[in-house]
Amino acid sequence: MGVNYLLTKVQVCSIGFLMKAHYKLLLALVVGAALGVGLHPFADTEWIRWISENVLATIGQVFLRSIFMIVVPMVFAGLVLGVYELGQHSGLGRVISKTLLYTVLASSASVIIGVSLMNIMQPGKTVHIPQEVNSSIAELQNNVSQAKSGIQALVEIVPKNPLHAAVYALDGEMLALMFFALVLGVALSRLPKIQEGKEKSTFISLLEELYAASLLIVDYVMAYAPYAVFALVFTSTFKFGYELLISLLYYVGVVVLALCIQQFVVYALLLKAFTKRSPWEFFRACREVYIYAFATSSSNATLPKSLELAETELGIRPAISRFVLTVGSTANQNGTALFEGITVLFLAQVYGVELGFASQMKVVLMSIIAGVGTAGVPGGSLPLIMIVMQQVGVPVEGLGLILGVDRFLDMCRTTINVSGDLVIAALVDDDSVA
Repeated sequence: MGVNYLLTKVQVCSIGFLMKAHYKLLLALVVGAALGVGLHPFADTEWIRWISENVLATIGQVFLRSIFMIVVPMVFAGLVLGVYELGQHSGLGRVISKTLLYTVLASSASVIIGVSLMNIMQPGKTVHIPQEVNSSIAELQNNVSQAKSGIQALVEIVPKNPLHAAVYALDGEMLALMFFALVLGVALSRLPKIQEGKEKSTFISLLEELYAASLLIVDYVMAYAPYAVFALVFTSTFKFGYELLISLLYYVGVVVLALCIQQFVVYALLLKAFTKRSPWEFFRACREVYIYAFATSSSNATLPKSLELAETELGIRPAISRFVLTVGSTANQNGTALFEGITVLFLAQVYGVELGFASQMKVVLMSIIAGVGTAGVPGGSLPLIMIVMQQVGVPVEGLGLILGVDRFLDMCRTTINVSGDLVIAALVDDDSVA
């Protein structure tokens, strides 16, 4: 009773806050971008640069770290509880299969859309390579050299030490932690009742309290979200301005167009075909989370708010939302898969590398797979793009071209990633009810 009461109070307070926070976040986003672009010509002014790097950047990073702080316990508790509750009703296998089906369907559609637009519009043929581009990718090349092979990455999804996976979850071990949580949840759901009439174990009650406390911490942190959003957006726009965006406008436009098609056509059709929900009302209910995802560029940082919104605004059953959204924050990166496919073909066009049908299909398949393994943090897709480029013979030095606009595109594709997680959760929930 105590935990359920606390969850109810947290959710009621959150709804009241979200109604106001939507407008605050939007205002912070617009003002931060406008002020950053406006002051970019004065980027060499020492006192402005000092404020940006030492004050505003610090505010943004402290906020993100505060959210990341709660992601691991929330993911672990939420996933174990979701699997436990599904296992109690013998619905786990159906939920997993439906989640996988819809994830593959949405990711495949996203990459095919991106690759098709690239072949039609060919923005790479309009860009010239600057001489200084090669110096920007040394760190990415180092990340690629340390990347695991596909077989090794698959093996390491099973953790030798779950505590190690938890410690390094935000550094590439999230899938391993999720796997352990899945196995633990299944095992707990199959345990015989220790006492007659006892509904749940002490450990499950502890996880429920941890999950409820995590939601409460998120509410505390979100009180400062508008200030953090302003700081994050300002530091990015102040540093890069709009010059590089203008020079790569065609490429950026193709990416944004493809993401919009994924959002307003693919997701809308999926909702219309497989649920009784209105796509436009669904998107409208999610607008708060969309703005938050856009500002933070992180699926992991957005996960706590997505979980809260799914249960309070969208009416998705907690067992479904906790499973689908926590897994989806790492394994369902539709927007990232789309972006990776577009970027590889774009840079192939820039360098005059002709990719035939077989090579493009390889890009499609690798982008879908890479989307599953992408870390849900800002810039997490770049090393994986480099791996795909190496496989099809596109010079990896070209990634330096897009680094300046990647932050903006990261914000856009993260929004689609988060939207896709919520859409798939709704599809699985409605399908399971049916």
